[in-house]
Amino acid sequence: MDIQEEILKHIAGAFETLYQHKVEPDKLSLQPTRKEFEGTYTFVLFPFLKVTRSSPEEAGKNIGGYLQKNLPIISGYNIIKGFLNLSLNQNYWLDIYKSIATEENPGRFPSNGQKVMVEYSSPNTNKPLHLGHLRNNFLGYAVSEILKANGFEVIKANLVNDRGIHICKSMVAYGHFGNNETPETSGIKGDHLVGKYYVVFDQEYKKQVKELVEQGHTEEEAKKNAPLMLAAQEMLIQWESGNEDVVSLWKTMNGWVYKGFEETYHKMGVDFDQYYYESDTYLLGKDIVEEGLKKGVFFKKDNGSVWADLSDEGLDEKLVLRADGTSVYITQDMGTADLKYRDFGIDKSVYVVGNEQDYHFDVLFKIMKKLDRPYGDGLYHLSYGMVDLPSGKMKSREGTVVDADDLMQEMIDTARVHTQELGKIEGFSQEEAEALYETLGMGALKYFLLKVDPKKRMLFNPQESIEFQGNTGPFIQYTHARISAIIRKAKQIELDFSPSAFTHLDGLQEIEQSLVFLLSAFPKKVRLAGEEFSPSVIAQYLFDLAKEYNRFYAELPIFSEAKNEVQAFRVSLSYQVAKTIKSGMKLLGINVPEKM
Repeated sequence: MDIQEEILKHIAGAFETLYQHKVEPDKLSLQPTRKEFEGTYTFVLFPFLKVTRSSPEEAGKNIGGYLQKNLPIISGYNIIKGFLNLSLNQNYWLDIYKSIATEENPGRFPSNGQKVMVEYSSPNTNKPLHLGHLRNNFLGYAVSEILKANGFEVIKANLVNDRGIHICKSMVAYGHFGNNETPETSGIKGDHLVGKYYVVFDQEYKKQVKELVEQGHTEEEAKKNAPLMLAAQEMLIQWESGNEDVVSLWKTMNGWVYKGFEETYHKMGVDFDQYYYESDTYLLGKDIVEEGLKKGVFFKKDNGSVWADLSDEGLDEKLVLRADGTSVYITQDMGTADLKYRDFGIDKSVYVVGNEQDYHFDVLFKIMKKLDRPYGDGLYHLSYGMVDLPSGKMKSREGTVVDADDLMQEMIDTARVHTQELGKIEGFSQEEAEALYETLGMGALKYFLLKVDPKKRMLFNPQESIEFQGNTGPFIQYTHARISAIIRKAKQIELDFSPSAFTHLDGLQEIEQSLVFLLSAFPKKVRLAGEEFSPSVIAQYLFDLAKEYNRFYAELPIFSEAKNEVQAFRVSLSYQVAKTIKSGMKLLGINVPEKM
């Protein structure tokens, strides 16, 4: 039984009995009682004073009295201004806890029969992954895991941008300046080697533009006619026409990049079930344009170009096919959306893409709904803000990008120094210590990037993220390690902490009630995180749970407690907190250490 649903059902009953006013329980809500007041749940009375036609105090007394009389779990109530604070009886706290303790997989729901595809990462094959990709990948992976926990069958997809002028720029620069070097001969990771030539292209191109300007060309002419740019444009034409040498070089350099990406993904701890490549999908969607013209969703202008008129949706006209019959991004995205549905029969499709593409996806989704696609209502853009560093903005072509590989290694190295300074690796072998540094470093990085609402632009502070105090991954990881040590000790002394060991426990302390309350909220938080596609809901919950557990640890004895039943309950409660932390962190893609 859900406690809140039961209380809300009875509050609805109170309105009907006391005030002859019918209200559905799902139109009512409870919130946790603030720490400074007595109670567990609070019902806000202000919105209903027109119904009760009385003061908040009188309404609170009537509804509180009704609940206490008709719902045995309510032991008392108090009214602070327009807030009705409800307390639960002691026996019920234990009943709640026992139901939690016997739950096999709290926070995991049965299959709902729906399939969802989560598309994330979407890298370009002309450069290595960077800090922005880290937020993207961590968000995509965590949302996938959260949706799985909510009962969805999830397909993790990666649409790789492996074609276009930017790819040709790296290829042209390699042809001019590469001297046939390879990842093996240079000792440079494949994606970094290709990225190096993307930077070289930009540097040499700028030199050529400067020379042409000095020769009397305008800057616009110089940018258009610089030999390297002309060579890149010519290479793109050759690639599209299937020139063997160009396609061979493209395959070779992309192969280097993919091998590099796989190493990076492995270190990130993310994976994919399905890869799509833009080189396969860029011609898709033209048949949909024809379909849209027949259905009247699109219209053709005098020059032959095809447009969607979205003015009735509050938008403007959007080009979907050029006059020369070539596609634009939205054309291939329409085709890819259909391809995903044909491949997997998905009910929902989540696109994890930065907020600079908000307008593009708004247009795409409105078009697919107008085309009556069966998956049209299930399209969702998980839009996220940029990640800044204290040093400022990043630019790939200028070589000032914060590289994902470098940042991950830096976080692991920082965790190493920080952990050694705090002396948290006593008795560890070298191998165990190195595994801990990686767990902490990657945990710090992931948690810091996931704890912020995805929609918000954020500043990543590496030093702050690694701290063992405050709202950080290592703080939560350390809490898990602390509890693991308690469980090991309990097992050593052969302490029985199963629910049968505290059957006749006489009441719980306030902090114990608070922890039980938080544990009971975990499934709802998983549900909410899934509904909002927001891992930050889980991150904040885990921080609150770890913080409250550390207050419990500081305030109450465990092994020095004289009463066996109390000792058994506190170890059991600790175990459930650790189990929930581990489950929650796993949803975020974060590992937790067993010892520190």
